[in-house]
Amino acid sequence: MTDKGTAAYGAESIQILEGLEAVRKRPSMYIGSTSSAGLHHLVYEVVDNSVDEAQGGFCDYIQVVLEKNGGVSVTDNGRGIPTDMHPKMGVSALQVVMTTLHAGGKFDDQSYKVSGGLHGVGVSVVNALSSSLSVSVNKTDSTCSQEYSRGIPLAVMQEESCEKQETGTTISFLPDEDIFETTEYSFDILANRLRELAFLNSGLLISITDTRTENGKKKEFKYDGGIISFVSFLNENKHPLHNPPIRLTKEGKLEDGSFLLSDVAIQYNSGYQEDVFSFANNINTVDGGTHMTGFRSALTRCLNDYGSKNKMFKKTGQTFSGNDVREGLSAVISIKISNPQFEGQTKTRLGNREVKGVTETMVYSGLEQYFEENPAIAKKIIQKCIDTSAARQAARKARELTRRKSALETASLPGKLADCTVRSSEEAELFLVEGDSAGGSAKQGRDRYFQAILPLRGKILNVEKAPLHKILNNREIRTLVTASGTGIGEEDFDIEKIRYGKIVIMTDADVDGAHIRTLLLTFFFRYMPKLISEGHIYIAQPPLFRMKWGKKERYVFSERERDTVLAEETGSQKVAIQRFKGLGEMNPEQLWETTMNPEKRTLLKVRMDDAVEADRIFTILMGDEVEPRRLFIEEHAAEVKNLDY
Repeated sequence: MTDKGTAAYGAESIQILEGLEAVRKRPSMYIGSTSSAGLHHLVYEVVDNSVDEAQGGFCDYIQVVLEKNGGVSVTDNGRGIPTDMHPKMGVSALQVVMTTLHAGGKFDDQSYKVSGGLHGVGVSVVNALSSSLSVSVNKTDSTCSQEYSRGIPLAVMQEESCEKQETGTTISFLPDEDIFETTEYSFDILANRLRELAFLNSGLLISITDTRTENGKKKEFKYDGGIISFVSFLNENKHPLHNPPIRLTKEGKLEDGSFLLSDVAIQYNSGYQEDVFSFANNINTVDGGTHMTGFRSALTRCLNDYGSKNKMFKKTGQTFSGNDVREGLSAVISIKISNPQFEGQTKTRLGNREVKGVTETMVYSGLEQYFEENPAIAKKIIQKCIDTSAARQAARKARELTRRKSALETASLPGKLADCTVRSSEEAELFLVEGDSAGGSAKQGRDRYFQAILPLRGKILNVEKAPLHKILNNREIRTLVTASGTGIGEEDFDIEKIRYGKIVIMTDADVDGAHIRTLLLTFFFRYMPKLISEGHIYIAQPPLFRMKWGKKERYVFSERERDTVLAEETGSQKVAIQRFKGLGEMNPEQLWETTMNPEKRTLLKVRMDDAVEADRIFTILMGDEVEPRRLFIEEHAAEVKNLDY
C-alpha cells in the first residue's frame, strides 16, 4: 500500500486535455475499442454523416474506397460541410467540425430532422485517431480543402474558385498505427454495413471499391423497396410462408415533442432460425433496446390473442412463448427519432423508454388489422407457431441431457472425451476430431495439461434441415454441447460457462473433412453463434504432404507449397512425397508437431464479419433448395483446391 503522505495530490495533479488530446489518450471511450471493431467504426462515423445528408434529402450517392496505402476515402454528393467563418471560433466552420468535440449541426432539429451522429464527436474523433486526414468540400462555385495530422491542422483552409459543380464532401484518412492494434480494413465487414444502410434508405446508391489488389473488388447497393427488400433478401433461398412481407409504418411524435417514425417489415419462412435486425437512425442496435422489446412483446401478444379469439389452440389456456413466435421469423425494425438516447458512444442499444410503448402499440394494431384482412396468412403463421411450440416441448426434454451443473464439473462429461487437466477456460483447448483413428493419434500426441480431444463418429446432423428437438436427440451434437458446457439455444446458452477457450475443428484435408467442418460450422452459427462472434472457434491446418530428401524433412500445406519446395529447395535430389489422406495416417508425434503444437501450428480463427451474408451462404450450402446450391457450385468451381479425384 502506498504511503498517503509521500504522494502529493493537489491542483497541479489535475490534467486538462486540450482539443482532441482526450480522444488520443482514451480512444476506447469514443469508438469502443482499438481493435478491428474500433478501426471499422472510424469508417462508420464518416459514412453516417453522409447518410444523415441522404435522410434530409440532400444526397443520393455515397462512395467508399479502400486505398492502396491502407487508408479510406468517403465521398458524397450532399450539401458539403459548411466552410464559412465560424462567428465564435474565429476559424472556418470546416476546421471547427474537424477539430472540436461536440461541434456539429445535429443538436437541434433545424439542420437534420433525424441523425445517427447525435453526439457531434464522429468526424473529429476520426481526425484525432488518423495519422493523416484530408477533407475536400465542393460548393457550387468553389472547392475548400484542409489537411490534418493526428487532429492538428497542417495549414489554414484553402479555397479555390471554379465553374459551377456538384456539391459534396470527400474525407480521406489513414488510421494511426500508434493507436490501433490492426490497421487493415475488411472489405466484407464494411460491405455488410453499407448494404444495411442502402436497405434502410431506399433509393440511396452506396458503392465500395477495394483498390488494394490488382483485381480490386467492387460492390454497389441500391434498394428502392427499403426494408421490404431487406427482409426479402434475408429470406432469399428459403421458403416464405407468405408474400410479400408484411409492412407496418407509423409516423408521429412522442410526449416530449420529438419526431418518431416506426417502420417494421415481417415475413415468416418454413425454417427454424430467427433473423431479426433492429436499427435506430440507421445504426444497427445489435444489443436491441426499447424498440426491439416493444416489437417482440406486440408480436407475441397479437399472435396469442388472434389464436385464442379464433379458437385455434387445441388446449384451453394454451399460449405461445416469445421463442415460439420467433422461429422462422425474418424481420427488420427501423425507427427514426429526432432525440435518440443510445447507451454508449458506439450506440449498440437504444434507451428511449417511450419508444417501447409506441412501437408495441403500432405493431400490435397493425398486425391485428393485417390478420383480420388476411385470415389465410394468419392461419399459416399460427400453425407454424403451434408446431414450433410442440417441438419446443420435446426439445426441453432433450436439452436436459446436455446440461452440466457447472463449467468445472467433469463427472457428467461424455465418456469418449479425453479431458485436459487445467480448469481455466482461457488455457483449455478442445479439439473436435474426425473419427476414432485420428482421435487416437490426437489423444496420444496432445499436451494433456491443456488439450482435450473429442472424437466425432461420422458426420453430425445437418441442423439447417432439422428442428431443435431432433438436433438435441443427435448423439454427436448432444456430446458436443455437454462438453462445451455453455448450453444451447437462446433459452439456455451462457458464454460464461464455457469450458474451453479454444474449440478447434480438426478434420481430414479431403472432401469428407470439409463437409464435416461445414456441418459443425453450421451448427455453431445457428445455435451457438456467440462462440464465433467472441472468437472461440478455430480450424486446424494439418499438412497435406510430408516431403523427405536426403536428411531433410518438410511438411507442406498445399500443392503450391509442395511445387515451390520441389523447384527451389530439393535440387536434383530424389524426393519422397507422402500425401496424407487423413489425420489417422499421421503418428502422434507428427500430429503434435504439425497441427497441435502451439509453437508451430497454424490455427484459423473463425470470424463473423457479415452475419447476413453468412446466413445466406449457410442457407445455400445446407438448406433444402437444390438450385441455388448448384448455381453456387458452378460459380465457384474454379476456386476449388485440393479436390480428391
